[in-house]
Amino acid sequence: MAGHSKWANIQHRKGRQDEKRGKVWTRLTREIIVAARAGGGDVNMNPRLRLAIDKAKAANMPADNIKRNVDKATGNLDGVTYEEIRYEGYGIGGAAVIVDCMTDNRVRTVAEVRHAFSKYGGNLGTEGSVAFQFKHCGQFILAPGTSEDRVMEVALEAGAEDVLTGEDGAIEVITAPADFEAVGKALEAAGLKAELAEVTMRAENTISLSGDEGARMQKLLDVIEDLDDVQNVFHNAEIDA
Repeated sequence: MAGHSKWANIQHRKGRQDEKRGKVWTRLTREIIVAARAGGGDVNMNPRLRLAIDKAKAANMPADNIKRNVDKATGNLDGVTYEEIRYEGYGIGGAAVIVDCMTDNRVRTVAEVRHAFSKYGGNLGTEGSVAFQFKHCGQFILAPGTSEDRVMEVALEAGAEDVLTGEDGAIEVITAPADFEAVGKALEAAGLKAELAEVTMRAENTISLSGDEGARMQKLLDVIEDLDDVQNVFHNAEIDA
């Protein structure tokens, strides 16, 4: 989400994550399992697993939990098999929504996602219906007041595609997914702390929603995010509080 509400939206997300620490751990556990199963348990050879473990550590997940989940995924322990599924749909005012899930029961998950969309004013679409409105990329958000010149110098030298400054002063660094880790290390080495760092689906264009429409859209997003099988929700709504 671009524009003046970017920083507010990030703070809202962080606040919700802090409130729901148990849910965050559940999502991170699934991401670790799927990443390790897909690319192996060696973090030096598996960037996706390395990122998942970094996020787990940042969320204060104990090291024993992390190791157990890697072992479970790589066959050293028996565990549940999760599959990744993406759903696409429309929210309030035609806003585009992408919902990434990890589930051990596809039938349950699609029913829950469809119900959330229909009950709270959205519509579940078909595969490809909104994905073209997003770019798969690495994204770093740095707090207002950070030196734009310094961020630009470090990030572009490390291979970033673009550096953008929002109306609120927050600085956004965009990278190709493959360059995400290198740019992150460069920013960290330069003492530039990103408040948000993730490989994401970034909306190419946004839809501004305020008042009743904004409140309804936020409710829809909250309900979808609270579903047990949902890992990430991406959308192009710029919601004014």
